[in-house]
Amino acid sequence: MNLSELRPAPGSTKVRTRVGRGLGSGLGKTSGRGHKGQNSRSGGGTRPGFEGGQKTLYQRLPKRGFTNIFRTEYSEVNVSALNRFENGTVVTPELLLETGAIKKIKAGVKLLGNGELEKALTVQVNAASKTAIDKVTAAGGKVEVI
Repeated sequence: MNLSELRPAPGSTKVRTRVGRGLGSGLGKTSGRGHKGQNSRSGGGTRPGFEGGQKTLYQRLPKRGFTNIFRTEYSEVNVSALNRFENGTVVTPELLLETGAIKKIKAGVKLLGNGELEKALTVQVNAASKTAIDKVTAAGGKVEVI
């Protein structure tokens, strides 16, 4: 079998119906939209959630909560992700980014205490949880808040 011989499985693809192509097609003239009215026009129809002019459900429900626009959002890395490094390595946010432990450095990097650590490392992060600090020091390393 060659790459040029590949075809979709029979019945898996369906030909798109071309509307407005003559009266004999079954979907000619008004193209199945009927006569007049909102949905017969181009751009017609209503937005999602529209209830015919009645106040929509998401507007009737009470508003709750608060979004702090000044919050600092950290890139999170767990203690278990640090096992990929050799003993005695100085783990910086840039090194975590290079090795793929984090996707991007947001407002900084926070070390969280999920998992176990078997290596003695020096970890330089912007913030760390108490359990994460305890686990790194128990493994013989240290956490430096930068």
